[in-house]
Amino acid sequence: MICVTKFPQGLFFKASSLSLLAKWVTHFTSKHYVFTVEGTKMSHLDAPALLYEMLRSFASLARTLNLSQTVKEIGSTRQTVRRHIALLEEYMGNPLFSFENRHYELTETGENSLKEAEELLARGAAWLNNESRHVQGLHYLALQEGKIPYFLQQHPLTTLWDTSSELLKFGFHSWAQSQGELESPDFASLRPYLMVFRYNAQNGDWICTEVGEKSSFATWFGWEKYRSAVGRSAVNLPTDKGYSYLLTQSFNDVANTRSVRLDHIHTHMPHGADAKPTPISYHRLVMACRYADGDLALATLIDRTLNVQILDLPDEMRLSMPEGLAMDIQAPF
Repeated sequence: MICVTKFPQGLFFKASSLSLLAKWVTHFTSKHYVFTVEGTKMSHLDAPALLYEMLRSFASLARTLNLSQTVKEIGSTRQTVRRHIALLEEYMGNPLFSFENRHYELTETGENSLKEAEELLARGAAWLNNESRHVQGLHYLALQEGKIPYFLQQHPLTTLWDTSSELLKFGFHSWAQSQGELESPDFASLRPYLMVFRYNAQNGDWICTEVGEKSSFATWFGWEKYRSAVGRSAVNLPTDKGYSYLLTQSFNDVANTRSVRLDHIHTHMPHGADAKPTPISYHRLVMACRYADGDLALATLIDRTLNVQILDLPDEMRLSMPEGLAMDIQAPF
């Protein structure tokens, strides 16, 4: 077996075994290299030690488009920020910014990379503060932003049969019966209770395409907001404000596995005419589905309930949602 490797310097090396090739590779661990094994192209890119700081520089400059403002915002220097951006561009193989007439603009690569960078930064900060971890292999969040808490614990799907409402059980049954086809007759009676999202590959957002008139979103926020939600990205909806980039992990998890996910959640959301932050607890089922054109859809089914089971969530918080806001919906059999 012959392996051919092209390194950034443009040199080619031939080796009769992978072990010999590996000796060459160890000299280039900080670079991007590509090699072929029996016709299969493989690539590897080792993350630099300063990746977190590089992402901070990129995310800040992308937001401000002003080098001086970014330097002040992250407590760095102009030289350091420029070096971070240059290194990221070298690793990614494309420019992240254009710079004309002393003005920064995001390139297409920069725009497509920003959401992921912001999510990585948010998740890193949450992990560092022991706010994000895994409990028995499943996702767990415990965040506080000002006076607003956000607790999320992913549960095994078998929990549906033990603690979830008839509505969520029916939702899972409908998903299985319809094989995830949104337009299937097996999904018809569930549609009024769903929110549906389509992935926007250009910027990494999930765009709301449908809000059921009986959904938790509609009954919590009212008809004006539920109608105006269509066409907006998930991160710009009034739900989960401040945690949007962390919350997309749930959506991305389901999208990547084409499966179903069950979360128990407690937070505060604007409610009523004065949009006062109000405690809300709910179960959320996120289901990977398909539009009629075959594109991936994510359907969310939410049941507001005081019966949430979340590690380290105090009872006074768990029971703080006004009882009249809990949903008591019998499955639409």
